[in-house]
Amino acid sequence: MTAVVQMMPSESVVARAADNEVCSLVTCKDCGIYGLCRAVNGSDVDLRLPETIVRNRRLFKRGELLYRIGEPLRSIYAIRCGSVKTYVLTNDGRMQITGFHVAGELLGLGAIAANYFTNEAMVLETTMVCEVPIDVLEVYSEEIPSIRQQMLKIMSQEILDNQELMLLLGKKNADERLATFLLSLSRRFQRRNYSPTKFNLSMSRSDIGNYLGIAEETVCRMFTRFQNEGLLATERRQVQLHDLDRLSNIARG
Repeated sequence: MTAVVQMMPSESVVARAADNEVCSLVTCKDCGIYGLCRAVNGSDVDLRLPETIVRNRRLFKRGELLYRIGEPLRSIYAIRCGSVKTYVLTNDGRMQITGFHVAGELLGLGAIAANYFTNEAMVLETTMVCEVPIDVLEVYSEEIPSIRQQMLKIMSQEILDNQELMLLLGKKNADERLATFLLSLSRRFQRRNYSPTKFNLSMSRSDIGNYLGIAEETVCRMFTRFQNEGLLATERRQVQLHDLDRLSNIARG
């Protein structure tokens, strides 16, 4: 069962997450929700205080669900550390992965129109999220115009990410898809002040294949070939990109 931790006593949760080497906390200023927090409390916002827009921090273990399909929208979530995959289920029960989300990114905005979640979010590793109740967000949006501006920026980025995915699946071959995927992760980690060339691939090869529309065996072969060609190196779930320029050339076809 997922623990729910109120903001004031959450320091012990932060400490436990920080002690876990697979859960490196993103700084508040590098988090996707920081613009909303700053709009409410100013640039020197202390997120340990209970009156901020963030009301809870929740710590999840690998395999736990953040939310389910059809569940009413009560909160949106900012990933403070760790990673999450989102997916939908077909009528015959098969999974289609729709995204991988890393520290600093937001989850749940797509449910605002329907007021319930149309996909599921599963934690891929030890993960902490900051929770913003949707009713709190709505109240602040009415009182503070800059909140709406920040929301538009965040949603605009999601639209751009979805456009990239459609291009990825519709026009690129297998090599181009994998190269584009790795470069996308690189840019997203860099955006949050993590290393753009050395990061953890918390998702399985099977999940990557599902997301890219490629067989798992093909994904494994491409990783081996990219490594043999000096493009990258892998050790367990960690990948190090050695040649971003060549990967970019492959991604462009």
